[in-house]
Amino acid sequence: MSILEVKNVGKRFGGLQALSDVNLSVAENSVHAIIGPNGAGKSTLLNCLVGKLIPDTGSVMFDGQSVLGRKPYEINQMGISRVFQTPEIFGDLTVMENMLIPCLAKRDGAFQLNGWSRVVGQQDVIDKAEEMLRDMNMFDKRHMHAASLSRGDKRRLEIAMCLAQDPRLLLLDEPTAGMARADTNNTIDLLKQIKDERDITIAIIEHDMHVVFSLAERITVLAQGTPLVEDTPDRIKGHPKVREAYLGESQDAA
Repeated sequence: MSILEVKNVGKRFGGLQALSDVNLSVAENSVHAIIGPNGAGKSTLLNCLVGKLIPDTGSVMFDGQSVLGRKPYEINQMGISRVFQTPEIFGDLTVMENMLIPCLAKRDGAFQLNGWSRVVGQQDVIDKAEEMLRDMNMFDKRHMHAASLSRGDKRRLEIAMCLAQDPRLLLLDEPTAGMARADTNNTIDLLKQIKDERDITIAIIEHDMHVVFSLAERITVLAQGTPLVEDTPDRIKGHPKVREAYLGESQDAA
């Protein structure tokens, strides 16, 4: 059963047709990767999924409900969380303080600026934040300022903050961008652990084929704003159209 259905989505920016007739179906509890060369429309598509852009044509349905016209926080409350290309954390707060923000927002429906004063004595929120940090192997770093974390740990914290909201769909935009190989492999292991332990669907946009082939069960290839092919990783690897569009190889040169 599909949890996310994209049908005939198109988006134009002036004279540029960024997306054209995009159809995409993401099965519940799967890991689905969206790949393609720069300028293929991957980020534009993701922005349509999370309410940052409204497509000119087509529909985007999450669990049978349209996400179009909803504000990003409303889409988040539907059960969709997005991890951005650059980690969206609060560098001047500690790891624990960062973790408390989504825990409070999940419980209260919003986070208020005077929220810190309400945390004291509210053990349920503190327990939830500590549990998430233990799950992410970050409990020992809870008193560190987030700005001092490694790139990999910043990403780990951001994913933890998303998971604290109990999403059903986790959208990952280039989650390993700028990482050294060790951090990349740790992030792959973390995402595998999340998939194994949680009732969650993961959709991932990623340039690193090592990441894609380590995680994805289905892959959609975008080229010039249109899906070129969708298939399993094994079949995608050797697909001549994919090699030409994504790797810049022509069939003659192979």
